Amino acid sequence: MNNFPILTEEQRRDALALSAKTRADRAALKRDLKAGKVTLAEALDDPRALRIPIRQLLMSLPGIGSAKADMIMKAAGIAPNRRVKGVGIRQRQRLIEIFNAGEK
Repeated sequence: MNNFPILTEEQRRDALALSAKTRADRAALKRDLKAGKVTLAEALDDPRALRIPIRQLLMSLPGIGSAKADMIMKAAGIAPNRRVKGVGIRQRQRLIEIFNAGEK
């Protein structure tokens, strides 16, 4: 009982190319974040980040590992499985405050 749409070979190829481009764009954003070319606030506003899990995005920041990312998310009141798209305004502000306080 397969409910997947039947795609032509061309449609399948186009879908694969689009998904590869999307993954490459997200990886580039995370690289820029790690390199300091993009701030956390800018990354949260970037449309490429919408489907990235918050934890993954935080771990792309310099000096933030798994434990720190979990601690920051807990302090900001963000569920472990939340993606950037699902973060509320207050949670977003709290994330930025926490990260900026840690830089000083």
